[in-house]
Amino acid sequence: MDYLAALRRELDAFGAVLDGDLSAPVEHCGDWTLFDLAAHMGAGNLWVVTAVKEGHGDDYDEGAAPRDQTALNAWYAETANTLVRALSVDPSTDAWTFFPPRTVGFWRRRRAQETLIHRWDAENAVGSATPMDVVLATDGVAEVFDTMAPRMIARGHATGPEQAVRIAATDSGGSWTHGPGEPVAQVSGRAEDLLLMLWDRKPRDTDSVAWIGDREAGLRALAGPLVP
Repeated sequence: MDYLAALRRELDAFGAVLDGDLSAPVEHCGDWTLFDLAAHMGAGNLWVVTAVKEGHGDDYDEGAAPRDQTALNAWYAETANTLVRALSVDPSTDAWTFFPPRTVGFWRRRRAQETLIHRWDAENAVGSATPMDVVLATDGVAEVFDTMAPRMIARGHATGPEQAVRIAATDSGGSWTHGPGEPVAQVSGRAEDLLLMLWDRKPRDTDSVAWIGDREAGLRALAGPLVP
């Protein structure tokens, strides 16, 4: 998929929310307000630029975000533009990353997914969450299982499941198995609902997904934590 186009779309959608109440609490991000989330996103954009251009992941500074709303909007927009320019090179170009592949292509995908989730967070904070693109949300579910969950296990932040669970997206046809052996349960739903569940924006047993098989074993398999 065209990750750069998806990233540009989600970056702009996030930026549009910053005209709202910056003191609004962000429900699933601890004690953050919308301002804090904007600072996180802008700093993350510039962090990835450094990863691509300088080959390291040491420079991350949320303190650069201005408090004034107009200045914050301009600062965030510039970080977004700088990020897109940095990623507008051959996706096979070497870059520092925190997980394979060590390429610009990794960051195109990762940043598109990071922005998708936090765009939803920001819109949800001001009561105007809009639907996710089905293709991007489906890829987001895939990223949980091919990148984020394995990284959590490798870093010792999670234990691998003892049994397998199948995850199925009813709107895109995507399916994934997490854990060893044959799945003992299946959870299915729209890609957006699955992604929000896996990123802890909805509970594992939310009404927007359906379980069949050994539901309790499936819940244990997804206990994770799957993502940071």
